[in-house]
Amino acid sequence: MLIQGLKPFSSTIPNTLKKHLRKGSYNYSNIVDNWTKIVSKKISDACYPLTVKIGKEMRDGTLTLNVIHGKELEVEYKKKEIIDKINGFFGYSCIRKITLKIVQDKIKSDNKVFPKIKNFSEIDKKMNKINDSGLKSSLNIFLKAFNERNK
Repeated sequence: MLIQGLKPFSSTIPNTLKKHLRKGSYNYSNIVDNWTKIVSKKISDACYPLTVKIGKEMRDGTLTLNVIHGKELEVEYKKKEIIDKINGFFGYSCIRKITLKIVQDKIKSDNKVFPKIKNFSEIDKKMNKINDSGLKSSLNIFLKAFNERNK
């Protein structure tokens, strides 16, 4: 006999995804994606998130930051400010503690690998051949963001 009815939402989520959500990876990806917006540019140039460990209640976690050698003291003094900004971003006490891990330097990208696009005429010709307007719009947004990042 089959009984129909509403299933709880949690039963539709794959077990592997449930495991990651429970471990706080959602919060980690939000912190990484919005790092420069959450903290200042000065702080984001000195350090970046490595891991977030959060308990089952998804509260009072520990954020581990990779800190560029020579910037440890600056980031150490900003720990409370970083915690306050992250918790303000989430609207609850997501992070309680920050630990620092010293790294030699950020990986620097070679500007020759991603040159600034100056002439859009060839790209425009190829994009005019695309029929999907949503794809065209997304590509235009991507190209503008790409050039802004590589100024």
